[in-house]
Amino acid sequence: MKKLHKFILKSYIGPLVLTFFIAIFILLMQFLWKWIDELVGKGLDWTIIAELMWYAAITLIPMALPLAILLSSIMIFGNLAENYELVALKSAGISLSRIMTPLIYLIILISIGAFLFSNYIMPYSYLKMSTLLIDIRHHQPELSIKEGVFSNDIDGYSIRIEDKDEVTGLLKNIMIYDHTSKRGNVQVTVADSGYMSMTENKTHLILDLFNGYTYSESQDKKKKKTDKTHPLRRDKFEEQKLMFQMDPGDLKRTDEGLFKKHYQMLNLRQLSIANDSLLKEFQNRKQTFSDNLIRTSYFKKERKIHDKTDTISTTHLTPSQALSLDSLFNNLDPKRKEQVIALATNYARSAKSYIASTQKSLFSRKKWIKRHQIEWHRKFTLSFACFVLFFIGAPLGAIIRKGGLGMPVVISVIFFILYYLVSITGEKFAREDIFTAFEGMWLSSVILLPLGIFLTNKAANDSSILNIDTYLQFLKHLFLPKNKTNK
Repeated sequence: MKKLHKFILKSYIGPLVLTFFIAIFILLMQFLWKWIDELVGKGLDWTIIAELMWYAAITLIPMALPLAILLSSIMIFGNLAENYELVALKSAGISLSRIMTPLIYLIILISIGAFLFSNYIMPYSYLKMSTLLIDIRHHQPELSIKEGVFSNDIDGYSIRIEDKDEVTGLLKNIMIYDHTSKRGNVQVTVADSGYMSMTENKTHLILDLFNGYTYSESQDKKKKKTDKTHPLRRDKFEEQKLMFQMDPGDLKRTDEGLFKKHYQMLNLRQLSIANDSLLKEFQNRKQTFSDNLIRTSYFKKERKIHDKTDTISTTHLTPSQALSLDSLFNNLDPKRKEQVIALATNYARSAKSYIASTQKSLFSRKKWIKRHQIEWHRKFTLSFACFVLFFIGAPLGAIIRKGGLGMPVVISVIFFILYYLVSITGEKFAREDIFTAFEGMWLSSVILLPLGIFLTNKAANDSSILNIDTYLQFLKHLFLPKNKTNK
């Protein structure tokens, strides 16, 4: 390896690692801020939180790695240009493409590693993080009951509170549905206010309720099961204490096998198999719907309205009128016309309802298929994004001639936001079936790749398109003749 290549690689790897960990830290803080309500106050062991943060950091790599490559590329080439090292290399007859050659090979290796990472490590990390988040959310659920929303975290009960005083812990307008009898909503407790607490051993949840009612329906065993009438009992109370059995204080782990078939937990081969199976089921569902609609609606025969006395005279009709449905209908008596119209209306409504329900079912199936296709393409777009953003960052650094964490950070953030917005937009269009999965997921790469080629060409030709002095000089030439003329 030449000394130049060692120098370039040594100069690049340091900023790359630094910016990568900075990006991971910032994204991890954003993740922590999002889930802070689920983590604080639950008595979780520090190892559980560390495990969650570890898997979260792994899942954030697809966002942090392209940003780190873009930022470090701008920094290294900006430093080389600012210190006139890039000028010295070019004056020695070394072109920009030759200077970038070792970094191109490095980025290719990183892109291959990013593909392997997204195909084998990311599904496992998503599985671990998702199951751990679910376990944390269900751990000590009394602390996660939100205002205005029914909470089913306690087995057999559905609890809703309208308001909660964060200072005193007073709960207002409490409603509790008791489903432990498994007979539906047969017992409801409402209270004006109350307090919620846990026992010291964390085995029971205690609810102190004030000023409320308990409504319950009792079932008489002597009555028949078909009898849906039950006596209602209403108990008024000024203070009532309810106690709920809770799981032990240790975090209860969910079986990971329940989520292994989710599209985010699958690798490339598994996504292809799942997509083929879903497409086959989708086509079978469409064919079944078409056959049922034709058989039951388009060629329906109703034999109940036909009787032996029901005959239609067609002797006076011409051959062109013999098969006319309008003529047959016009030959019916008014009473039979009303029956036919009513029957046809019922058939049409039934068919419309069947079509509407099937349309929703097919649309949801198609969206699920799209999710699998999008995830399949995502395995490749991460690798290609690293490659494209390098060819944007490296020539940008050579053009703006600024190193450090000032101007490079601003420009890299702007371009990364552009890349991220286009990626999100393309993915959303793919989910809504406006674009195909291929078009939506590769939209950002298709837009940014020509930009990278353009910037690389300008940097290789020592263009100053981002140099403000160029535009100031242009403005002077534009307005200077007018000033001379006025004189």
